This record gives sequence, C-alpha cells and structure tokens, in this order.
Amino acid sequence: MPRNAAAGTAFGPIVLSAVEQCEPPERRLVDDDLAALFLPLPLRAVVAATRVAPIRRAVVRASERVGPGLWANIACRKRYIDDTLAAAMSGVDAVVVLGAGLDTRAYRLARRNDVPVFEADLPINVARKRNIVARVLGAPPPSVHLVPLDFERDDLLSVLESHGYRRDARTFFVWEGVTQYLTEAAVHSTFGQLSGAAAGSRIDFTYVRSDFVDGTEMYGAPALYRKFRERSDVWKFGLPPDGIAEFLAGYGWRLIEQAGPDEFMSRYVAPTGRGLRTSQIEWSVYAEKV
Repeated sequence: MPRNAAAGTAFGPIVLSAVEQCEPPERRLVDDDLAALFLPLPLRAVVAATRVAPIRRAVVRASERVGPGLWANIACRKRYIDDTLAAAMSGVDAVVVLGAGLDTRAYRLARRNDVPVFEADLPINVARKRNIVARVLGAPPPSVHLVPLDFERDDLLSVLESHGYRRDARTFFVWEGVTQYLTEAAVHSTFGQLSGAAAGSRIDFTYVRSDFVDGTEMYGAPALYRKFRERSDVWKFGLPPDGIAEFLAGYGWRLIEQAGPDEFMSRYVAPTGRGLRTSQIEWSVYAEKV
C-alpha cells in the first residue's frame, strides 16, 4: 500500500485513549475500554506499562513537551463527542465517522444501539481497521460499515450511498482530528456536500486555529509547529474561532456550541483534580443542519 503521512497519525489519539483507561475511573478524561485492543502488539505493550502511575505520568509529560495542553484537548474532544452523540441519539437515523482512523466509537455504540454507523477513511486506514476488527471482534457488527474514501478526490455522499447510506437520514457526523490534514479545497468541498444533509442532522468536528497553521501565533508550542508544519507540512488547513458561525452558515449549518480550552478545563479536566493544561491550538464545534 502507498505510504500516506496523514494516515500514519491514526495511532496517536488511540494510544492516548488507551493510556487514559489506565487512570482510576474518577481521574479519566475519556472512557474507552476497546482502545488498547485496537493497537498493534508493540503499542499494546507500551500502554500496558502505563498501568504503573510514574510511567503513565512520564508519557503524559513527554507529550506535553511537544504540544503543551494537547493531551487534555485530545482526550476532552473525544469525551465531548461521546457526550454530544449520546444526547442526540434519540433523533439520529445514522452516524457517519469521517476520517475514523482507529477510533472505537462505532463498536462501542454497536453494543447498545443498532443505528447504522459508516466509518469513512483513506483506503489504507480502512484496510488496517478491517484487519484489527477481525482480530478483536471476529467481524464488524452488522450495523457498522467500513467505507474507503479520499476527501481530496471522492464525492462523499455518493460513496456513502454506495455502502447503504441514505441521504434523507438524520445523521450525526463525527469529523475528529481530520480537517487540519486536508487542503482548503477538500474541507470546503466536504462541507459543500454536507450542505445536502437532512435537516436536523448534527456534526461534531475539530479544527486547528488558522493563526497557528500560518505561523502567526505559536501558543507555546513551537515544537509542534516544527513537527507538523515545517518538517512535514502535514497540517494544511485552519479556521479562526471567531469565524466559525459564519463559516457554518454558508453551508446551511447552525452553530450550537464551540468548545475550546476554557470549556474543556471547567467541564472535564478540573473535576478530575489532575494538573493538566489545555491548549488554544485545537477547538471542537457542535452544529445542527437547518
């Protein structure tokens, strides 16, 4: 299979979820009992080592040196999506996870709900996910559909339809940790297609601030900028927090809430008593199709 720099980033967030599972329940930022199982053996061994608290703290500190506050942001964005999805499920006909990577949400959801879930991602990631699910679960649950897709080239809704998706379905779209890896044209094209989603659909997506992507502000994370912009240029797209409502309105979506570092700190981090920071760099958005 061809190498893809963005595809290679799928492991980090799921490792984080697995490490969080090693925290006592009252100190976890996110709950995901499948995360470690979805990792390859070497990474499962790393996660197992973090059951020892000093090793776990060392792993978090290492992450913080590269991107201060991003450990909490990534964990909290996952928790936030779990919360918004759970609250919306009674009005949802389908769930679409865009850029699913190794995310386990579809398989945790299938334990308690038979709503169809479509996991769309690059073919290399879908092939890897299919093998992992076969190893862990034997086969995907009947409600979960794996959809190979290239956001830069493919017509999103047409590809989803070819795998059983209905355009009139009130859909909860999850687009987590993806938009920064796409070109501006691909992000706008995807939202253009999502403008045809059924009224009442929801979307929970994340974005990196545009002033970080263009190098105007470092937000205390120059090492992160060097890693994702200067060395690899893998982060390509960003948005300004004060322009989100207008951006969404242009595609027929209404902003419900934007969750940034202050919301994540007060809602999720502070109650755990952990001395973690949150970051200005990445934000989460929850919106409704009108």
